[in-house]
Amino acid sequence: MGKDIEVGGEFRAKDYQDPPPAPLIDAEELTQWSLYRAVIAEFIATLLFLYITVLTVIGYKSQTDVSKNGDGCGGVGILGIAWAFGGMIFVLVYCTAGISGGHINPAVTFRFVSG
Repeated sequence: MGKDIEVGGEFRAKDYQDPPPAPLIDAEELTQWSLYRAVIAEFIATLLFLYITVLTVIGYKSQTDVSKNGDGCGGVGILGIAWAFGGMIFVLVYCTAGISGGHINPAVTFRFVSG
């Protein structure tokens, strides 16, 4: 899978060896605490992200609904919703960076932990 280097029209052999491919599922991985710690961190981060951002959108909708005595100019607005999403991503990536690599997507963490 390595690439040969072309120098002056000739290919030179690579000066390193590619490692063998890692197995897709490693039974030894299931006995390590780092996997479970990363899974817990990703679960909490994903849960908090969805909870805060969905509540921001629902709150904005209910605060601006004039049929329910809401103010048409009230609520956090579209910019507030964007700040809620961006702020939550920043905080959660910052908090989980040392545990699982700083991803909010658990699929990325599972791939990096098992690979």
